[in-house]
Amino acid sequence: MSVRRLAEDQFQPAAFAFNDENAVWADKTIKKYPAGRQQSAVIPLLMRAQEQDGWVTRAAIEKVADMLDMAYIRVLEVATFYTQFQLGPVGTRAHVQVCGTTPCMLRGSEGLMKVCKSKIHDHPFERNAEGTLSWEEVECLGACVNAPMVMIGKDTYEDLTPERLEEIIDTFNAGNGASIKPGPQIDRHFSSPEGGPTTLLAPDPKPKASAKKAVGDAVSLPPSEAGRPKSADAETNPALKTPHTAPKAAANNVKAVEAAPLPAPAAKPAKAAAAPAASKGLADKNRPVGIEKPTAPDDLKLISGVGPKIEAILNELGIFTYAQVAGWKKAEREWVDGYLNFKGRIERDDWAKQAKALAKGGEAEYIKVFGKKPR
Repeated sequence: MSVRRLAEDQFQPAAFAFNDENAVWADKTIKKYPAGRQQSAVIPLLMRAQEQDGWVTRAAIEKVADMLDMAYIRVLEVATFYTQFQLGPVGTRAHVQVCGTTPCMLRGSEGLMKVCKSKIHDHPFERNAEGTLSWEEVECLGACVNAPMVMIGKDTYEDLTPERLEEIIDTFNAGNGASIKPGPQIDRHFSSPEGGPTTLLAPDPKPKASAKKAVGDAVSLPPSEAGRPKSADAETNPALKTPHTAPKAAANNVKAVEAAPLPAPAAKPAKAAAAPAASKGLADKNRPVGIEKPTAPDDLKLISGVGPKIEAILNELGIFTYAQVAGWKKAEREWVDGYLNFKGRIERDDWAKQAKALAKGGEAEYIKVFGKKPR
């Protein structure tokens, strides 16, 4: 990684302060972290400072450090490590980040860099004469399928040509960047194929090729083999003539297939028997006893392994409370396991223990027993 340093003193402002809106946002962001962990907000605060001023100044680093009770050097380490932070002044209207990673390079990003050099400055991170534009080359920005592309602010502009990038830069320089739609700059919807979908289309109305043509195509020799002269061995050895006689033999096979009567359709297989547990039916003696739906049924989805669909089935069986699940005997658990085709999930996830904890003291008891919140 290249060495990253703060801009020289001549560019550094004397002080930094968040504006009123950002100050309120910063306070709320810091409060999101638990006591003693407020320093975790360092990256969000530095990003908001950069969005406000365009780049991260020394004064902004010191202000963030004071807000988070951090040493200045610790915040400086973060700002100089992550290349998302601009450490010097950038264009006031646009800072163009040109992706130079392999997919974009193969699709013409060098041409985009030439545009930046001609329209902005010969060197990256240097601003144009008016100070409104700057540019840099960056690593992958995550839109490889739509290469080449650039990022300006938080938006990406993809499927670019040098001519289109010139138009975009001129529009931003004129202060009308918001009028340009981000994303692909060609007739493409996000990352779909150019020219529209190529799969899952309507059936092809053209009739399928005949079986004879299909087989003939399958056994025809490739051009590299068709034009190759036969060897003397192939003329004298019948076994070596097989490759050259294969098309004729295949054609004869096709004729035989076409002349042969069609086989009788196979009889439809009998309907598969129901699962053993389900075949016993709802009247089986091992089925858990159900109850009428209470006014406030328990949320069975808090039991790990029970989703909305399974909960609905349990409710149909008259199972509405944790106490019912906790009271199932082994035979009843096996019946439910088979009826719902869980194949061991009830025992593996220990529904009985979970339900017992929830029935005893709700989520608080569950956390006490399992050390975590239910689902």
